[in-house]
Parts: sequence; C-alpha cells; structure tokens
Amino acid sequence: MPPGWGPPPRPGWGYSPPPPGRRRPELGGVTVLVLVTVLALLAAPHAHKLRGMVEAGVGALPTIRLRQPPAASERRPSPRAAQAVAYAVAQRGKPYRWAAEGPAAFDCSGLTWAAWRAAGVTIPRTAAGQLAGLPRVRGRLQPGDLLIYASRGPSGRHVAIVAGPGRMVEALGRGIPVRSTSIRPGYLGAVRPEAGR
Repeated sequence: MPPGWGPPPRPGWGYSPPPPGRRRPELGGVTVLVLVTVLALLAAPHAHKLRGMVEAGVGALPTIRLRQPPAASERRPSPRAAQAVAYAVAQRGKPYRWAAEGPAAFDCSGLTWAAWRAAGVTIPRTAAGQLAGLPRVRGRLQPGDLLIYASRGPSGRHVAIVAGPGRMVEALGRGIPVRSTSIRPGYLGAVRPEAGR
C-alpha cells in the first residue's frame, strides 16, 4: 500500500500525535475538490453574462479611456515646418548627388538644408552638424523634424525630414532619387530646427 493510504497509525504503534497548536493543515484531494466546486458555484451566476459579452465582441466589454496627447497626425506643423516639408516633397524624383544642395540634385543633408532654407530658417549644412547643432526632439515627432541615421557613406551620417505620421522624405544615396518613404527605426537622434514649437 502506498505511503499515506489507509488509516493513520494508532498511538503506541510508532505514532506520536502532533503537539497541540502546531499542527499544519494539509489539503487533501477532497478539500481541493470542495474548494473548486465552491469557486465554480460562486462564478456560475456571472458566466452567462461573460459569455454574452465575449460573443458580442470586444465592443461590448467595458473600456477605460485615458486622455492622451494628440497624435502627430492631429498636430498641425508650424507654417515654417509646413513650408520645409512642402519643399522637400516637391523634390521627389530628383537625382542624388554627393554635396549637391539643389535645385537639380541633392545629397541627404543638402535636401534638409535647402528645405529649411526655403522656409526661412538657417540650419547647419551637414547631417553631423544638424545632429550636433539643433535642439533634440522631446516627445513625438512632428513634420519638419530631422532624423539622423548612421551611414556607411563618407560622412558616416544620413538625414531625412519627417513629412507626416510615419513618413519621411530623403535623398538616400547614389542611384536612388529623392523619395518619400516610411520612417525607419534606429535613428541616432531627432532634431527640431524650430526649437520653440
């Protein structure tokens, strides 16, 4: 017979009862079964309501709404940022050329420099200078912000301008014309030429 099965040994046969007040309660199989049954009975009145909510879909479940700041798409860019973005978007399709500042061709920082210049804002000419010399973005990206990436090119840096939610305009490299594309993760930093907005 396995240990613990059968009646407990009687006193005098190698059994000593536990001292009073120090007995540890143990949950046997019957006790666990009783606890599970009680819990099931307590939950049963709510099961039908829960099942109806699940069948109705997530829309029927109660939601907690937290106040959040408006998304980038809900924020309007400043007039100068809007001008810079419009200029950059208008350059799509123009060829990439190292050290070019437009109007016929651009390199990456030449595009962002020319875009902000067209909006009446002077910024450093190189991607490294833009990262080092402009205020860092605190919070969400906004149209007109500049994203600086590591690069295998001669300067070791690449820059693009945020055009809208999840989008940027860039002059990526030789053989790739100025284009609008999705914002890539992994940028080294984001800067905002207009610090006060």
